Amino acid sequence: MAKSRLDINLCGHGLHFGNAEITRVQDYHGPGFKSTFMFPDFIPEMWQAQKDWLVPRFYDPDEDRIQTSIHSWLVRTAHHTILIDSCIGNHKHRPINPRFHMRNEPWIERLAAAGANPEDIDFVMCTHLHSDHVGWNTRLENGKWVPTFPNAKYIFTRDEFERWDERRPDHVPRESEEFVFADSVLPVEEAGQMVLVDDGYTVDDLLTVEPAPGHTPGHVKIRLKTAGQQAMFCGDVIHHPIQLPYPEVWSVFDDDPKQALQTRLSVLNDCMNNGIVLLPTHFADPFACRVEANLTRPQPSFLPSWRL
Repeated sequence: MAKSRLDINLCGHGLHFGNAEITRVQDYHGPGFKSTFMFPDFIPEMWQAQKDWLVPRFYDPDEDRIQTSIHSWLVRTAHHTILIDSCIGNHKHRPINPRFHMRNEPWIERLAAAGANPEDIDFVMCTHLHSDHVGWNTRLENGKWVPTFPNAKYIFTRDEFERWDERRPDHVPRESEEFVFADSVLPVEEAGQMVLVDDGYTVDDLLTVEPAPGHTPGHVKIRLKTAGQQAMFCGDVIHHPIQLPYPEVWSVFDDDPKQALQTRLSVLNDCMNNGIVLLPTHFADPFACRVEANLTRPQPSFLPSWRL
């Protein structure tokens, strides 16, 4: 049975949940990886069965490329301004991924258009520490990486920080994340702005850090709960809308695909059963959805497009 739709006010800048306002800040939107690279268990019939809503918005069958977005979520409460995930960043050395390598994009200007300057950010909350979620943690000034948000506390989970800390003797490198700790995480610690937290950490009694392991060991989801409404910032628990009807489709970037599947199923059930709006990091336009049950598989009910 399909769940009832939430009464959410779509305003000029984004979404209102009680006294919290959510705005999306774009860093990249367009073609992503080949489907069979991104999703090793991909079966072509999956796209065919869902083509009425997947093509062309979320998948380009001619190029066999998924359509993707990489964006931050800006959350303003009555007390604080919070950034959830910080995208790719500029001038970062990412030779393995041309889309990420040595970019020079106006993300700071887009943040300003959303109503916040770097100095206004009180908290940066990272769902995990992959390159496309921490890139704007720092920016290059006089040849040195410094925190982009000088007044912010950067919230990382302890398990996630330890997973990527290259100084540890048990560190296991991953080629896709080479250079990331050194240029986007370590400078935050050295500036004294890092706060390592455990599950259950809250900001303003509205945003709660909850465990969501699998994609990475310390990956978290962040629950917004206010005025009887809920939204879920799910990071990379769910990369692409194909994983809504087919949760078993796993990402090549998952550290533990089996654990990632269990986390994904838990998030989808939570959203279906509790009317939660899902706010992923990588869904293409319209970027956010509700999840409704359709027989045995969850289906998306996408929110209308809203201004960046």
